[in-house]
Amino acid sequence: MRLVKRIAQLRKTIISAKRRGKKIGLVPTMGYLHEGHLSLVRLARRKCDFLVVSIFVNPAQFGAKEDLKKYPRDLSRDLKLLKKEKVDLVFNPLAREMYRDGHQTYVEVVDWSKLMCGASRPIHFRGVTTVVLKLFNTIEPDLAVFGSKDYQQAVIIKKMVKDLDLRVKIVTGKIVREKDGLAMSSRNKYLSKVQRKNAVVLYNSLKWSRRAYIEGLRDPKLAVNKMASMIKEKQGKIDYIALVDKNTLEPVKKLRKGTLVALAVFFGKTRLIDNTTL
Repeated sequence: MRLVKRIAQLRKTIISAKRRGKKIGLVPTMGYLHEGHLSLVRLARRKCDFLVVSIFVNPAQFGAKEDLKKYPRDLSRDLKLLKKEKVDLVFNPLAREMYRDGHQTYVEVVDWSKLMCGASRPIHFRGVTTVVLKLFNTIEPDLAVFGSKDYQQAVIIKKMVKDLDLRVKIVTGKIVREKDGLAMSSRNKYLSKVQRKNAVVLYNSLKWSRRAYIEGLRDPKLAVNKMASMIKEKQGKIDYIALVDKNTLEPVKKLRKGTLVALAVFFGKTRLIDNTTL
């Protein structure tokens, strides 16, 4: 496994792999890997010959008051985990390598980036799509794997790929959860013991929505009100609860099979997201 920090080195290695007929896979991450990330790595490993994992805490997707500086990092641990998964190359650039002096160019999926997470994090998805496009342009992967926990992100990236006629297949992996149902996240480490216990209400509220739909609930407002009540009981501060079309992210007027139920909730200063489909 090679560790590369420069774009020029990365391109040279990728060109060599392509000349040997290798199918290139990419898993973009911000590091501090957990089992959720590793499940995506394994999925990509099965589908490609040469696997690249990027580790880059992308400053362009963090707002001014967000947790860029304290976002958890442990490169040596990440490298040990990726070596076990037989990753071929890890790309770990510095911010100045990805965004050189005078950088002014960004790409944005305009409307969808304003919905849900984008409403409270207005520059977030612009930063995501910009860095992902830079990775796609540099690596030219045949496929790239993203997690379903960040469902909105995956939909936006698929839209960018379609609109810009990019030659990369987007694959999504399943949400990986702790034994009690909490979705795995690098930010879970910020939670106090009480917050960690209370945060399970996210999974429980999503389970409730699925059960209620099976039992006949069709009114999105009733679903939101019940889920909000459950979450507030556990001291969660709601950013949003959205019941939307899974393809367009537009709010639905009536619950139906395939409706995406997504939420973002603060426990203290820690913002967690999760979702399910009916």
